[in-house]
Amino acid sequence: MNYLGHAWLSGEDGALLTGNMIADHVKGTNALANYPEGIRNGIMLHRKIDGFTDTHPATKRAKTWFHADYRLYSGAIMDSLYDHFLANDPKLFPNEQSLLDFSLRTYDLLQEQEAYFPTDFASYFPYMREHNWLYRYRTMQGMHRSLQGLERRATYMPPMEAAYNTFVTHYYQLAQCYYEFIDDMIKFVNTEVEK
Repeated sequence: MNYLGHAWLSGEDGALLTGNMIADHVKGTNALANYPEGIRNGIMLHRKIDGFTDTHPATKRAKTWFHADYRLYSGAIMDSLYDHFLANDPKLFPNEQSLLDFSLRTYDLLQEQEAYFPTDFASYFPYMREHNWLYRYRTMQGMHRSLQGLERRATYMPPMEAAYNTFVTHYYQLAQCYYEFIDDMIKFVNTEVEK
């Protein structure tokens, strides 16, 4: 899961949300000591979500459509695509307004914790908020931009046009993978948060 998935799975806890959102910029276990407990819990939850996502049978099946062209980057592509299907999941976001409200609330909760943003996250958070990345996952144009952003950030990523075309061509099969995956993910996170 990408930004929207990690945000949604954090619930309303601002510290857990912040840890979940900044986790990719916090390397190793020693760096955890720099954060309060709630943010540490979010960082660890992010890592568990990533591990669960990567090993889920539906994700493994979905990645096969991208593997020939993108190999190890297939997982990063699926993370973004899962956010698209989540943004359009009527059980989680009954309409566009509910997604918009969630996005804006998420940015506000994150802003309250900005003192803990790693440098990289702090540098692009204003752009994320201004262009509403969380909401943008809902549209096909937004997904095209999201994949292009992934290409810009990854040093050896092949051009993403083939990935976008595969996404369009296999849209319904990929949506099926999402629906096989999401309920398992929610149960997994609920169990982890209750520990």
